[in-house]
Amino acid sequence: MTNHQEITPENELLKKAFSIKVIGVGGAGCNAVSHLSTEAMAGVTFAALNTDATALGRSTVETKLVLGSRTARGLGAGGDPERGRVAAEEDVARIRTLCEQTDIVFLVAGLGGGTGTGAGPVVARIAKEAGALVLAVVMLPFDCEGGRRQRQAQLGLHELKGAADGVICLPNQKVFKLVDEKTSLLEAFAITNELVAQGVRGIWRLLFRPGLINVDFADLCAVTQGRHAESSLATAEAKGENRAREVMEKLMAHPLIEGGHVLHDAAAVLVCIAGGVETTMAEVNRIMEQINRQCEHAHIIMGTAIDEELNDRLSVTLVASRRSGRAEDVVGHNPASENVPMEGLKGPFEMGERLVDPAPASRPASRFLPPAAPSTPEKSEQLLAQQAAGGSRPRKGASRLRQGQLPLAIISKGRFEKSEPTIYRGQDLDVPTYIRRGVALN
Repeated sequence: MTNHQEITPENELLKKAFSIKVIGVGGAGCNAVSHLSTEAMAGVTFAALNTDATALGRSTVETKLVLGSRTARGLGAGGDPERGRVAAEEDVARIRTLCEQTDIVFLVAGLGGGTGTGAGPVVARIAKEAGALVLAVVMLPFDCEGGRRQRQAQLGLHELKGAADGVICLPNQKVFKLVDEKTSLLEAFAITNELVAQGVRGIWRLLFRPGLINVDFADLCAVTQGRHAESSLATAEAKGENRAREVMEKLMAHPLIEGGHVLHDAAAVLVCIAGGVETTMAEVNRIMEQINRQCEHAHIIMGTAIDEELNDRLSVTLVASRRSGRAEDVVGHNPASENVPMEGLKGPFEMGERLVDPAPASRPASRFLPPAAPSTPEKSEQLLAQQAAGGSRPRKGASRLRQGQLPLAIISKGRFEKSEPTIYRGQDLDVPTYIRRGVALN
């Protein structure tokens, strides 16, 4: 008699292991994914998408897709995000097939050029429609790359936030904190690629390693999904007797944490602490005390895991989502420009116009009252006579005074033009007394 195991929905769920796919879009994204693909991570597959067939051929990733073979013809996007977007829209079906049956899609791209900036939001949208949680890891240009690339990068970031569940932003300019004057150009870009790799590895370890206090896929979704905000992801490791203190020092020095400002502005934080079998409760408590101090107003989800491969090392992975209001500050949020598709862009000048207010408000009129009408000699004599009549002794020679009024006039308030008036008992105290009371100065 053969024993048959009953097939139930619960058994099917136990057999199912969720998958992670890391997709590089554009030149910088493909380079970062090629760097990451050299490591073996269970349940993780890699893909590279580019409009430049020659650059894509140099990638070490097995799955490659040339975007827009009819429009771009394998020659690249020429730094034009619109061409990158059109190329991605041309291959919607192939991108959707690539993203199907995937639980998490890490989209890695460099913003400021053509393919990553234009095609990145399209790939994110398609992956999300296929049912995946989409986390975008993007690199912003160096300041020395010029204003045009900076403007294109900011607009691409804005579009990507509307398409992905979370965006982890790595400005390349922050890499200068980790290099010195002798660091070569290749080494600088290798550091950027390693920061991206650390973030992906941290998420992988967080989800695939069993935990004593478990952090699962639903916890990651709770921090990132549907927020459309900028997120930060950082990983730090330390070993030795003081590893709990050292790992927090490294975490606070991480370029993506910005010295703790990201934690202070966070709405939700996911923390995973992993270490060898010798990890103590005191070390976990010391780390969490510092993180709780940094983000008092955030919703914190904590997990701990024992990973024998870490030996005497202690690792902390942190995912923080900023409040949505702060996220919009990065791109100069303008409500009038929300949900404007990138197909309306034809060049860098139009992109620059999208980032500024096309109709600045007119300057308000001055609050100053005009000076009193000039007085005549007869009015001056009459005023002096009234003042003399009110005193105990009349002033001699008052009737012979013939001096005219001084030509005083208030032209402008300068930098205080837009300030609020000082009102006291119905009178504007910013207006000189002689004007408010109609007193002529002689």
